[in-house]
Amino acid sequence: MNEINVPALVEVPATGNLTNYISERASLEPSRITMSRPLGDGWQPVTALEVEHEIRAVAKGLIASGINVGDRVAIMARTRYEWTILDFAIWYAGGCVVPIYETSSAEQIEWILNDSGSVAIIAETPTHRDLVQTVLPSHTKLVWTMTEDVLGVLTKAGANISNEEIDKRRTSLIPDSVATLIYTSGTTGKPKGVVLTHANFIAECGNVVVGAADLFLRPGGSTLLFLPVAHVFGRMVQIGAIRAGLHLAHCSDPVGRLPKDLASFKPTFVLAVPRIFEKIYNGAEAKAEAAGKGKIFRAAAEVAIAYSQALDTKSISPVLKIKHTLFDKLVFSKIRAGMGGRVEAAISGGAPLGERLGHFYRGAGVTILEGYGLTETTAGATLNLTGHHRVGSVGRPIPGTSIKIAEDGEVLISGPIVMNGYWQNDKANSEVFTSDRWFKSGDLGKLDDQGYLYIVGRKKELIVTAGGKNVAPAVLEDRLRAHPLVSQCIVLGDNQPFIAALITIDQDMLKGWVANNNKAGASMADLANDPDLIAVIQTAVDEANKAVSKAESIRKFAILPTDFTIAGGHLTAKLSLKRHVINQEFAPEIAQLFAK
Repeated sequence: MNEINVPALVEVPATGNLTNYISERASLEPSRITMSRPLGDGWQPVTALEVEHEIRAVAKGLIASGINVGDRVAIMARTRYEWTILDFAIWYAGGCVVPIYETSSAEQIEWILNDSGSVAIIAETPTHRDLVQTVLPSHTKLVWTMTEDVLGVLTKAGANISNEEIDKRRTSLIPDSVATLIYTSGTTGKPKGVVLTHANFIAECGNVVVGAADLFLRPGGSTLLFLPVAHVFGRMVQIGAIRAGLHLAHCSDPVGRLPKDLASFKPTFVLAVPRIFEKIYNGAEAKAEAAGKGKIFRAAAEVAIAYSQALDTKSISPVLKIKHTLFDKLVFSKIRAGMGGRVEAAISGGAPLGERLGHFYRGAGVTILEGYGLTETTAGATLNLTGHHRVGSVGRPIPGTSIKIAEDGEVLISGPIVMNGYWQNDKANSEVFTSDRWFKSGDLGKLDDQGYLYIVGRKKELIVTAGGKNVAPAVLEDRLRAHPLVSQCIVLGDNQPFIAALITIDQDMLKGWVANNNKAGASMADLANDPDLIAVIQTAVDEANKAVSKAESIRKFAILPTDFTIAGGHLTAKLSLKRHVINQEFAPEIAQLFAK
């Protein structure tokens, strides 16, 4: 199969916009708990009517401060309750939202503010505000600070603005109005502003919510949002949850607070990038190892995988059922408890999850539905569903979307979720659309006979060895990162005689290994050359090589004494490798790998 078209379940209306999700919920179900804001170590519930009143009050403050219809307003912050209120308040005022990652550099901030023509910016903290002030363009006349009670400040400022003015502004937006400019973090060059309209989000959220009704529309459903709302995936989760009436809460610190927030909020399902699921798995394995129960955990993992695979064939043996029941009490229930205890399903996107991890979680009682999409497709273009699920694939197209595989293997996408284009960038637009307006994803993929899509790599990331062999690095990198001790890795070999890799170590997992192997006091620089650690990583390399031919396999690797990070410029916000940055920074190490 080279093309699949799935009819829409929800058509984009001729009128209306995203603010209708807030106003209609407040009108029809005013007392429904739709959000919770953090309160100490717990949560303060907020009804649909209270949410709408707060959004209106903040929108009035924006109008009183001089925000006009069509104005771009930037938000630079982590995922927080305030972001969702401000997002919708800007739309209520007739504006357009420009997200900026809170980790952005001064140069990136300057570029986005200038390119978008933003007239205002809301920075999360005084530190963020001070950084913004160093590059503030003359046209960005308004600066607010989120942690200095921005909601209260704007509410007070808008005390004299009428509800009639809000209604006039809000209803002036039509489906084709620009909702947001999301700047792609990119791996090369200046970020491009992706123009997404209200219609794009209505098509995406409406069809995903209805298509996955058992998750989004289930009674008592809830989700904890910890993805960056500056990223299109987090934004879709936010808007989709509100569209569905899910009880939504935010976690602004996934590293420090996520386990506590999951335990206290207890969501029914979560949406995350694969690294979160890898961390949960690796953490559970390390904890078991430290307690002397590593063999039990690994046996449980094999049973979970076998059980999930048996679900596909509908042939679960009595022995496997008994083992699964036993390990459910000993291991799987603890995995679910670590995710809050109520999670039954999750959606994973942003990067490949890996078939083994997908089977493990499903076998452990948490079905992870992998999807695929880009900023340019308003997040998900394909998605597995609980009733239509193939582990290892990224699912079938969401309703209303078409997927086609080009002659060179590139995934092409069409439908109402596809962006209008890049902001003021005709050259880039001409490069990413075919003559008949199919969006060129840059990803290589294949469709099976049932229309399930499998991503096999990035077109631009294909490695061509000196022998002419084409190698997709993602296959090997995904397998390598599945090992508990591996944090990040990059596969290399363009124009080289063989494939090699640079590997970084997960510092949290390393602590247990150091203790168990009597390496206390050794520096990371020492451990990078330690024969015992090298031997362990070799097992990860050997496992990864099982997925490819001998010509594509990793022949040599080096362990780096430092990790690849967003702050260091090695990773994008969704944890994709910035290959050109890594290649430049670690050029000596790479040269050593290929030295004769």
